[in-house]
Amino acid sequence: MSAVVRNTGGWVLDARALIDQGYSRCIRLGDDNQKSHLKCRFKRQCFQMLHGHCSASASDTVDEGNTDTLHKTDKPSKKRKRRPSELNQGEIDSQAFHEKIRSVVLEGTESLVDSARSLGYLTGGTDTVDEPLPSQECSLAALCEMAKGLPLVADEEQEACVQLLVAEDGRTSHVDLFSRVTESRADWATVVPLMGEEYVIPPHTAFLLSDVTRIQPLVHYGRRFDLIVMDPPWENKSVKRSRRYSSLPSSQLKRLPIPTLASPNCLVVTWVTNRPSHLRFVRDELYPHWGVDVVAEWFWVKVTTSGQFVFPLDSHHKKPYEVLVLGRYRSTADNPTSSSGTSEVPVEDQRLIVSVPSALHSQKPSLSEVLKPHVAAGAECLELFARSLQPGWTSWGNEVLKFQHVSYFTLTPAADPDDEPAVTPGSTSSPGESSPPTAVD
Repeated sequence: MSAVVRNTGGWVLDARALIDQGYSRCIRLGDDNQKSHLKCRFKRQCFQMLHGHCSASASDTVDEGNTDTLHKTDKPSKKRKRRPSELNQGEIDSQAFHEKIRSVVLEGTESLVDSARSLGYLTGGTDTVDEPLPSQECSLAALCEMAKGLPLVADEEQEACVQLLVAEDGRTSHVDLFSRVTESRADWATVVPLMGEEYVIPPHTAFLLSDVTRIQPLVHYGRRFDLIVMDPPWENKSVKRSRRYSSLPSSQLKRLPIPTLASPNCLVVTWVTNRPSHLRFVRDELYPHWGVDVVAEWFWVKVTTSGQFVFPLDSHHKKPYEVLVLGRYRSTADNPTSSSGTSEVPVEDQRLIVSVPSALHSQKPSLSEVLKPHVAAGAECLELFARSLQPGWTSWGNEVLKFQHVSYFTLTPAADPDDEPAVTPGSTSSPGESSPPTAVD
């Protein structure tokens, strides 16, 4: 079960299980139009953070001997602390924000981790995979840049902005990923060849591979979304040094057509770095610009497989948490009969999402499990700046297929599920698969 624990303070999520639940059935399409059945799982070694980082140095060195519990990792770093007078304004603001939420993060995480351990989760088990992390070179952003030379579909041809991933003849050779929204309407995951590589596409998903200058096909797609989640490529010194991805100035985020994409009372969720300037920008400029009212701040707390913070809680360099700002789109211009007084489920403030983070840079946990109580059944969901796909969601970004590459999955041959005998109630899980812990409310 992907939500291991649920209580009034938040959730403990099994991030890998959240991914795998979209791939219970998977097929590969061959050149001969034949289908082969596969067992598909996201690689386990990506979620094997066994030890926390003992210091917050720029190198992020892992302390192999750190076996303290979460309660004991809350120790100040031995690195010399600068006097308050030596801190710049941004650091002073960051420290003030940390002090304001510190007890919420510490006490809430302790409670959630204790509940998870009582179910046998976050106990630091030794069931590990001694294999290197996938290292597939992602060139999608560069391909998007090259594709800017391709003509966009004219406004009068908006219906042509949508295409099927798999054509009626079962082939994908003529799919235009850069100027059309691509839909997979299959009831199962599909391994397909795209741009000379193989990607695993979850069922009932749609996506557009482009940057912000070529987002028009998503607008022309014609859907209004009840939930919009975005993980912007925020500017910061670490990103500039690493050059792992291109950042986007905060002012450019205002160009995103949220009022056009959002349905009335749409829940808008934005991942924000721990820079106070970014948080203020979202709350005081970006959301008001779109007509979105802030309703809550949540925190993603990153822990090891034994429930420790991945960084000391009071680290001055990196914190073991990130912030999510949740808001409601309140504009009624396109729907005069709607109002903010509809029977939406209230969003509680300062809730925690605790999970073992991926070792893959920029991979966030899926929020589908924790957000579904706050949107209606059958809600249309959109992820912006996505680097992966989710079943039932529409996704957009210049690396939208990054973590769908086959190198991130373990694929093994499987029998056709329709030929297998039905599993009787109460039976155990398949060999090699451990039964997930039961969620606690």
